[in-house]
Amino acid sequence: MTRPSHPPDLTRANTQHREPVESSAPPRHAPTILVTGAAGNVGGIGRTLTKLLLDKGHRVRAMVRRQDERAEALAALGAEVMVGDLLDLESMHAAIEGCERVYFGMSVSASYLEATVNAAAVARHHGVEAFVNMSQMTVSQMSITETTPSPQHKQHWLAEQALNWSGLPVVHVRPTVFLEGFFLQFCAPALRRSNVISLPMGDGRTSPISAADVARAVAAILDEPAPHIGRVYDLAGPRSETMAFYAGEFSEALGRSITYEDVAPEAWRDRLAAWGLPPHLVAHVTTMAALNRQNRYDRTSDDMVTLTGAPAMSLREFVRRHASAYALSA
Repeated sequence: MTRPSHPPDLTRANTQHREPVESSAPPRHAPTILVTGAAGNVGGIGRTLTKLLLDKGHRVRAMVRRQDERAEALAALGAEVMVGDLLDLESMHAAIEGCERVYFGMSVSASYLEATVNAAAVARHHGVEAFVNMSQMTVSQMSITETTPSPQHKQHWLAEQALNWSGLPVVHVRPTVFLEGFFLQFCAPALRRSNVISLPMGDGRTSPISAADVARAVAAILDEPAPHIGRVYDLAGPRSETMAFYAGEFSEALGRSITYEDVAPEAWRDRLAAWGLPPHLVAHVTTMAALNRQNRYDRTSDDMVTLTGAPAMSLREFVRRHASAYALSA
């Protein structure tokens, strides 16, 4: 599933800013790969992917929404940093021209479908050799007659349809729930206060995956895309379990007793709204929780191992790596 975050603050500015870093330039024959959302906050697929591709010797053009310390950090890694707008035609021409391969990823946004089609149209115009699309595993359960209450899910399904019709050399990547969303951003506050995971997930099973692992899979595809064109990859964590099981994993990782509290979906929706989250995002993540209660996230897949040779990290390892985020409040 797409990691939940605030919709992009797209400026529609027509100015582009590029900062090539010459000190660690890859060989001239290395393909240039566009990474959109390279400075994203939640999950950070774009940031991790940029580093992985640079480490593999590729040229990377990192597209960001604004010039800030995150953009400077990408430039320091060796990326060509460009400020642009996924909804602006001129921005996308400047971003894609000269790139052989494209990674398209965008936060949960009411403008997601428009941005996808805008990027796809420009990518086709410039004749890219691979277009890797970050989708969601829920799309596998959708069709022309089946959808969900989430407008974001519908946009992801339609975006896949449009990309398939486009004639582009597309690869769809469909992760399940991101650890950085429900298992960090949404559950850490209650854990810090009272050692409770407070989520409306019911008794359904789920197989969350980290953004870092998803980035590893995408990097493998972009490194040598030809064998993957036309494929769909489902990415899931190493096991599918209930929230009660995962509370035990939190306990083992943090060295203190953690319990799971099932919250009524309506109460959780009100909580998200009180946090000031946009209605589009609230509708999406509450739908995800409702689907989990129906056990529709009980999925496993070998695609992570197929692509990278190694399984995704467990929730226990993820919690250990982010232990400071769950530290008890003073």
